[in-house]
Amino acid sequence: MSTKILVIDDEPQIRRALKIGFERNGYEVQLAATGEEGLDKMAVEMPELLILDLAMPGIDGFEVCRQVRSWSSIPIIVLSVREREEDKIQALDCGADDFISKPFGVGELLARVRAVLRRSKQPEKTLGTPIFSEGDLEVDLDKRLVHKAGEVVHLTPKEYDLLSLLINNPNRVLTHRQLLTRVWGPEYAEDHHSLRVHIANLRNKIETDPARPHFIQTETRVGYRFTSKNF
Repeated sequence: MSTKILVIDDEPQIRRALKIGFERNGYEVQLAATGEEGLDKMAVEMPELLILDLAMPGIDGFEVCRQVRSWSSIPIIVLSVREREEDKIQALDCGADDFISKPFGVGELLARVRAVLRRSKQPEKTLGTPIFSEGDLEVDLDKRLVHKAGEVVHLTPKEYDLLSLLINNPNRVLTHRQLLTRVWGPEYAEDHHSLRVHIANLRNKIETDPARPHFIQTETRVGYRFTSKNF
């Protein structure tokens, strides 16, 4: 059975282009021109992925994202002409899984779609697997042990909590606020300096070349992404 995608965008040409592109690649596509129509179709059609514009009349994309997240864990990819970091951060904090700026390449969009669908279909593997292993890095999530090239890596409790959170959300951007709130608590949501220091320490301990990290990627002024080929 084809994967069902719901596209919510007020631009007819964008809806038409996405429908053609997705259907050519074997997806089933439903379209909505407004946030209200999109929320109605979400409840009826039960799609497996949501493609969402931000700037729409009536209910905008931010509110659609918040409402959907209140009852569904469906993957959400935001497409928007807005390129400000503040908009990207707000969309991700509202629950979006990824953000792509318009204009965009169809190839990149399809790759992002495949990535978020893989994550959504493997939640138990990601969160329940006791050992993460890739290259010369091994992390035992149950025993809180980290090895690199066979040697024990000593992490502080906060460094481990941060690494564990990133590993449990592979290839997904986590904003500064999300990381700080989950690891340190809501009262530390704006303490970006502490986060940068801990990320730098983690890179020094687990990356082969901390200056060109393989695992912990920076999303400039937005947050960080843990890159893994296993997901």
